[in-house]
Amino acid sequence: MIGAEILIKTAVNAGIEVCFTNPGTTEMPLVCAFDSIPGIRPYLGLFEGCCTGAADGYGRMTDKPAMTLLHLGPGLGNGIANLHNARRGGTPVLNVIGEHATWHRAANAPLTMDIAALADPVSGWQRTCSTTETISQDTADAIAAASEGQVVSLIVPSDIQWSECADPKIHQPKFSNASIDKDSIIQAAEMLHTEQKSALILGGRALRKEGLMAAARIKARTGCDLLSERAPARIERGTGIPPTEVIPYFPRQALELLSGYQVIVLVGTGEPVTFFGWQGYPSRLLNDTQHICHIKSNNKSLPQALMDLADALDAPGKITAPDAGSSKIEIPEIPTGKLTANNAGIILAALQPEHAIIVNESITSGGAYLPLAVSAPPHTMMALPGGAIGYGMPCAVGAAIACPQRPVINFQADGSAMYTLQALWMQARESLDVTTLICSNRSYNILKIEFARAEIETPGPYAQSLTDLGNPAIDWVQISNGMGVPGIAVDSCETLTRELKRALKEEGPHLIEMVF
Repeated sequence: MIGAEILIKTAVNAGIEVCFTNPGTTEMPLVCAFDSIPGIRPYLGLFEGCCTGAADGYGRMTDKPAMTLLHLGPGLGNGIANLHNARRGGTPVLNVIGEHATWHRAANAPLTMDIAALADPVSGWQRTCSTTETISQDTADAIAAASEGQVVSLIVPSDIQWSECADPKIHQPKFSNASIDKDSIIQAAEMLHTEQKSALILGGRALRKEGLMAAARIKARTGCDLLSERAPARIERGTGIPPTEVIPYFPRQALELLSGYQVIVLVGTGEPVTFFGWQGYPSRLLNDTQHICHIKSNNKSLPQALMDLADALDAPGKITAPDAGSSKIEIPEIPTGKLTANNAGIILAALQPEHAIIVNESITSGGAYLPLAVSAPPHTMMALPGGAIGYGMPCAVGAAIACPQRPVINFQADGSAMYTLQALWMQARESLDVTTLICSNRSYNILKIEFARAEIETPGPYAQSLTDLGNPAIDWVQISNGMGVPGIAVDSCETLTRELKRALKEEGPHLIEMVF
């Protein structure tokens, strides 16, 4: 058995089921091993940012790693932005990165680079395979590390892939056990027992339904508010699910919200900070007068940690509305007339089906949607924890592959979509049930907001040109049709309502360009 076959067999035995790849010469033994060792389904991406973004979406929805197969340092480099998002979101991802043959690296061929140095900023664990005899153990160790909610990078020289191993032994990953620091539970319970105004700030798997239900028990006992990190990797929302207030993006609003609390308990997230270093505002959104407790737990144990905290507080075992969320679905009235960003959000909240997966990269266009979706049918929403735009379309691919029975709706800003639009081709190739809603305001609108915040009333012509996506206007219908996804443009509430209903009813991918 050659090294590539050993690697794939180890991954199959450990439960890896999918691989997103755009391979090259140095990965050919691994490409062939997908046929000789069945069990992993490879998916071709036309750009590595689509492969890593799809692995992120898959991992968020399954809580187990997808594999990526990337071509040398440049292939990894093309995928780094979405690996950054996956790292910040605690997504398990297994990167297998091809490398030149060990004896060829010294030749300094054109694609030679320091792959380990490039992988380091986005990897919680990494290793370079040194022999065919150790490749199974290396792979098992990588999978174990990824399963902790990390991006891992396994660099595999091509000669180690193609070399025979006389006595191959297939190793199994050694997974760690659940971990909850009981002392932090006791400390949090003591702090929440006081009469001071308090809040739980939730992140990671604390935002799954079981975590939110436990948090609602704590709220019912102590009166604390439930907040969530600004852009959660995954959060369950809708009727019957306790709602959280999202920490605002801009510092003034965030400081106004958070400064009112004397007690803060952090569960699955670090201290909130401002997204950028804005003039006149601190980086920290909390202050030294507040009492802060961080519940210490690994990501997979966060729901249990919240249940333990609720038990320590002698919180009620059963909760009802409003602590448990809205008890009935409230469908907003569908607007008519000219389509605006706000109207688009209202229509999405009104029409999204039960158990939909909403991949939200709407950026400035999604403000009206978030509060309305609290009363929509139960659903999952994924946001942008790392802030690197271009995650939405490929993340929707990974989510659709992970959950083929659930409809996926990608609520997508137009500028961000241009980063990874090749994901439309993947949707068409695999006949994925993804509906993409393009918020076509034909601008980088967030930059216009930043001009206003800086009190720049009339930006200069060069500054204005750097926010403009309308010269020429991007024709999303032609792009989508060219990628194999049926596309249509709408500019009224009536046509959006009609086309979204049709797209959700029909199988396969669809794109609707919403022109504002």
